[in-house]
Amino acid sequence: MPRKLLLCLAASAALVACKRDAEAPAATAPAPVPVPAHTFASAINAADFGELVKNLASDEFEGRAPGSKGEELTVNFIRDQMQRIGLQPGNGDSWFQDVPMTETTADPNTVLKIQRGDSSQELKFGTDMVIGTRSGQPEIKIDASELVFVGYGVDAPEQNWNDYAGQDWKGKTVVMFVNDPGFHADDAKLFDGKRMTYYGRWTYKFEEAARKGAAAALIVHDTAGASYGWDVVKNSWAGAQYDLPAAEDKEPRLQAQGWLSAEAAGKLFADAGLDLDKAYRDANKRGFKPVPLQAKLSLDLKSTIAEKKSRNVVGVLPGSKRADEAVVYMAHWDHLGKHEGEEGDNIYNGAVDNATGVAGILEVADAMAHQPTPPERSVVFLAVTLEESGLLGSQYYVNHPTFPLNKIAGVINIDAMSVNGRARDLTVTGFGSSELEDILKPLAAKQNRTLHAESSVQSGFYFRSDHFPFAKAGVPALYADGGEDLLDGGVEAGKRAAEAYGKDRYHGPKDEYDPATWKLDGTVEDLELLYGVGSELAAGATWPNWYEGNPFKANRDTMMKGQASTPAK
Repeated sequence: MPRKLLLCLAASAALVACKRDAEAPAATAPAPVPVPAHTFASAINAADFGELVKNLASDEFEGRAPGSKGEELTVNFIRDQMQRIGLQPGNGDSWFQDVPMTETTADPNTVLKIQRGDSSQELKFGTDMVIGTRSGQPEIKIDASELVFVGYGVDAPEQNWNDYAGQDWKGKTVVMFVNDPGFHADDAKLFDGKRMTYYGRWTYKFEEAARKGAAAALIVHDTAGASYGWDVVKNSWAGAQYDLPAAEDKEPRLQAQGWLSAEAAGKLFADAGLDLDKAYRDANKRGFKPVPLQAKLSLDLKSTIAEKKSRNVVGVLPGSKRADEAVVYMAHWDHLGKHEGEEGDNIYNGAVDNATGVAGILEVADAMAHQPTPPERSVVFLAVTLEESGLLGSQYYVNHPTFPLNKIAGVINIDAMSVNGRARDLTVTGFGSSELEDILKPLAAKQNRTLHAESSVQSGFYFRSDHFPFAKAGVPALYADGGEDLLDGGVEAGKRAAEAYGKDRYHGPKDEYDPATWKLDGTVEDLELLYGVGSELAAGATWPNWYEGNPFKANRDTMMKGQASTPAK
């Protein structure tokens, strides 16, 4: 998901999960993946980067689906590259961290039955809606659950906003809009206006509905609000879905959760005597009250459940002086796998998303392992699984870190790098968040580049990639790569490239390595910047924090009590 302008795109995302091969990983690792017939240099360079991406995004790796043959090839390839570079196993004496996962595959023949008086209709999976469960149960039955429209499904006390006020929600099905109050009305006085907050994320909306006691929740899809089309929703929710076991997640879970297409939602509202456009306007007004949809929902959801595991890959470059402190570079290795039964090219190679990120952290690792002065702090290189399923590998690592979180000076996340060439700028997703930007800014200036926020602030990209579990826990995290103002063609060229990727390749089989069109000179510059940030942080004793007013600062302050907290200069 997901992705800077390159993928800042209005089609980027992080909808969760996709079709997967069902084969579980073996208990013991198979033979190592052969090292490519390529001579690597220690310096960051385009040839090495391209070679790594070419292998990770090859058809042989079958789209790198968790729990598949592609996982085995992928995690062993990454391990072998870490060994070649000279890293050490980063999880005790192991290169791997097992991540337990519950695999849930909903029956695609599932229908939602909507009953209104004597009339009824059935909503079809993939066309009118998508539905799933995180309960771990093979069958979920919901009978005649009252449907209620709850606006944006937000309870934000600091905003004096509660879409759930005044009702008992037990057993009900809530219907809500994606994004934040203020977005569709373009009202800068509501929440952050066009900039999505965490309240706008679909993950939050399902979590909040569960906390309120609802049986099920449905989000009304719209392309602008979600920042991706219905096809992304349909493709991402079809097939096997993954989750951490309930033991790893103490929050309540809904019996069922999913999305309604705009067309299906329009009919649902119209049949209740409501106008969908007016509902958008009303939901953006303070004092909004829930609206019964005069209908009841019934569902018989059958799913195939399997308990499996995937793996994070962890390498470490031990620090020379303060080895108990760490800087973390991370990227997710997983993608959407091989979609059996699809005609034509059915391998979702994930070259940009996110073979580029994995290649990026390996290139940085190589440079850092061979720099003249070893880092004083340890540097962790973390390739996580199950990003496409909701940042699960990252969340598991945060729950079970190899360094205590209060010993991690900062996190640098690389997700879907720009391959569009050199740029005059650098996109920092979540710009204005932490003092890590104080390290990045002068380094970017040396490349004659400026920093700015992502252009699609409404898309909530900061909440869609693997740094976010660290951020929620309080650890400062930087998510920056790619520029919008290309040296060759300017902003317009950057926009065209982003739109083309979002429309034609993102989360599809055409996201393939293409040496004929990729321009890696800019990618190398981006990696050199991110290398510079981590190198400076690992060489010093500073403890960057979040900027004042950031919602994650309180957690960082709490974890750092009694420990020196020197800001970045």
